Amino acid sequence: MLPTVLLLSAIAASSASSLYWDGRVPQTMTESDLDSSIGPYLTVVKGSEAASHYTTLLGTASTPTPLWNTVLSEQVISLTIDNSSIFVPGGSTPQTGFRRTDLIAQGNGSNSALDAIMEVGVSKFSFSVMENEQLPLNYSHEYQIVFIEPSDGTHVFELQLGTPFSNPTAPAPAADAAFLKIRDHALNLLFETPFTAGQWHNFAVQVDWVNLTLEVFYSADAAELVAVTSVVSNPTASTGSAGQGDFHAALLKLPLVDSSETIAEQDDVVHYGIQEGTTEGLFYSGLFVEQISA
Repeated sequence: MLPTVLLLSAIAASSASSLYWDGRVPQTMTESDLDSSIGPYLTVVKGSEAASHYTTLLGTASTPTPLWNTVLSEQVISLTIDNSSIFVPGGSTPQTGFRRTDLIAQGNGSNSALDAIMEVGVSKFSFSVMENEQLPLNYSHEYQIVFIEPSDGTHVFELQLGTPFSNPTAPAPAADAAFLKIRDHALNLLFETPFTAGQWHNFAVQVDWVNLTLEVFYSADAAELVAVTSVVSNPTASTGSAGQGDFHAALLKLPLVDSSETIAEQDDVVHYGIQEGTTEGLFYSGLFVEQISA
C-alpha cells in the first residue's frame, strides 16, 4: 500500500497544498478492488450484496467534475441503494430503518489511522456530486450524502438532501428538499443551492479542529470554488480525538415515520420506519482532503 499521506500520489495533488488523502479513483482501479476494500475506500457499510453491486466505477463512460480535469483522469463513482441496502454492523441489529451505501476514506488499510492524521490543525474536505437522472431520489425522505462521523454518531458537518426527518413526519417534500444543504454539527444550515440536473456541484469544507470552525466553498462544473460562508463557529463539535471521525461519501436514506409503530420505535430511525425499496442513485467525483495547516 502507498503511505497514508501520499495515498494515490501517482495521480498528483490538486493544488500547492499537501494532500492527506485522495479518493479520486484512477482508471486502473477496478470494482474487484472495491469488493476487497483495496485502495482509498473502505466499502463494508452496505447491504448484503458485494460492494460492486452498489458502487460502480464508470471508467471512461462518464465525465468527472471538470474542476480538476487538468490534474488527473479519474473515474466517476456511482452509488446506489435498493431494498437490500440494509447494513448490519458486526454483532449488532440490522439497520432496517436506513437504506445506505457508504464509501469511507482509508489509508494503508485503516480508516481510524487516517482520521488521526488528517483531522488536526486545519484541513479541507473536497467533494463533487451530480444527480443520477435515471435513478431519482425521493425527496420526501432525508438523505445524508457526505459527512464526517465521530464515534457518537453525530456529524462534524454534512451535505444533506431531501426533507429532514421529523416525528411526526412534516409535510413533504419540503420547499427546499431538492437543494443541496451544508449543515454544521448542530444541524444549523450554513449554505444551500438547488441540485440542478446535468451539473457537477463542487464543495469544499474547511475544518479548524482546534478552534472548532467551518468555512464552506462551492462552485458548479468548471468554475473555481469560492467561499459561500465566512469562517463560522462549530462550537458543539468536540476537540481532539473525541471529535475526529470517518469521512464518508454516502447515499444514506432515512425513513418516514410509520404511525402504526410504537412511540419508541418511531423515534428509532436506525431500525424502524417506512422505506419504499426502490433503486436510487447519485454520482460522485473530486473526493480528497488537503492539509491547510498542521
